[in-house]
Amino acid sequence: METIVQNPVQFTASAIQEICRLIEVGQGEGMMLRVGVKGGGCSGMTYVLEFDQKMEQDEVYHTESFPFIMNKAHGIYLTGMKVEWEGGLNSRGFTFQNPNASSTCGCGTSFAV
Repeated sequence: METIVQNPVQFTASAIQEICRLIEVGQGEGMMLRVGVKGGGCSGMTYVLEFDQKMEQDEVYHTESFPFIMNKAHGIYLTGMKVEWEGGLNSRGFTFQNPNASSTCGCGTSFAV
């Protein structure tokens, strides 16, 4: 019997479209989208959204359009998060809606738990 694991992170249609565009540009052999966190930023932790090689501690998840990797330990900070792409003139880039964040900074890329 196959176990189905729900994605800890959801991507909006606009985010999926932009990520697929970046994948088409080419990211190198064996590179996958990494979703994660790292220490730093004005609120304590910063989101990671980059192309990287899969590491031993990573889990692989699949959207309908692409796979992504995430360190198992980052799930506590990211489960339930939604990633969106905003392509407007005033705000352009990926934004993060994280229900686990107790506070976020003005730029939207840093948070505290």
